[in-house]
Amino acid sequence: MAWYIVRRLLQMIPVFLGATLLVYAMVFLVPGDPIQALAGDKPMTPAVEAQLRARYHLDEPFFVQYLLYLKGIVTLDFGTAFSGRPVRDELARAFPITIKLALMAVLIEGVFGVIFGLIAGLRKGRLFDSTMLVVSLIIIAVPIFVTGFLAQFLLGVKWGIAPVTVTGHASFGELLVPALVLGSLSFAYVLRLTRNSVAENMSADYVRTATAKGLGRPRVVTVHILRNSLIPVITFLGADLGALIGGAVVTEGIFNIPGVGGTLYQAITRGEPPTVVSFVTVLIVVFLIANLVVDLLYAALDPRIRYA
Repeated sequence: MAWYIVRRLLQMIPVFLGATLLVYAMVFLVPGDPIQALAGDKPMTPAVEAQLRARYHLDEPFFVQYLLYLKGIVTLDFGTAFSGRPVRDELARAFPITIKLALMAVLIEGVFGVIFGLIAGLRKGRLFDSTMLVVSLIIIAVPIFVTGFLAQFLLGVKWGIAPVTVTGHASFGELLVPALVLGSLSFAYVLRLTRNSVAENMSADYVRTATAKGLGRPRVVTVHILRNSLIPVITFLGADLGALIGGAVVTEGIFNIPGVGGTLYQAITRGEPPTVVSFVTVLIVVFLIANLVVDLLYAALDPRIRYA
């Protein structure tokens, strides 16, 4: 297992380099001059412009800039935003909030999606199964910004059982409704994925064999059906964690959450490449780590993978 982890970490290095190079190229090779965008309509002397270009290494060739950026990543020096504040401070402020929000959303969609999907799969074709399919289809069809504004109005404004916006502390109680909104779409997918996987595994040969050997219904469902049905669900949840962190812009905007989404949106509108690239780089690392955890969970769920 230790050698497998080392091998997976080594495989992640070229993926990380390729992804960061692509992001760096897309951000820094787009048309426009970030220094002129920083100045706006105010005049800037050539001396000040040259100083800013040297400060942000914009006077260097592209690959030199990229190598300097990688050096900063290794030393955990993400540079300085155009506002003069270190990007590392922005990361330390925004990422814990968004990671907390994304983990709550994954926990909600994972637990409730698996539970409802399991029951629907075991009762395929019955009333509960049909109801869950209709509910999940409605959730998928409604855009997340509509769900967010509706939850904010009903729970926060009309009924007053939840805060309308999130403060800078971003406690678990304040993030509960945003997490429900953020994880609602993935909840529908997890429910459907679990339901289809459970329904398919119920007719498998190993399930019939376990039943013929006299194993009780709870043991057959939990040990044989559910355990094998969770493999595609774990794959989806692992990939969805990175997607939730990167795609929380809408939810964070609705509930005024000072996380990655809002900070990234402001950095893009202000034209701050160092902040954008640094935030996206950390998102890439989170996504790679999530996929590593998914691979390890495969071995825990399927002994064939562990023995191989």
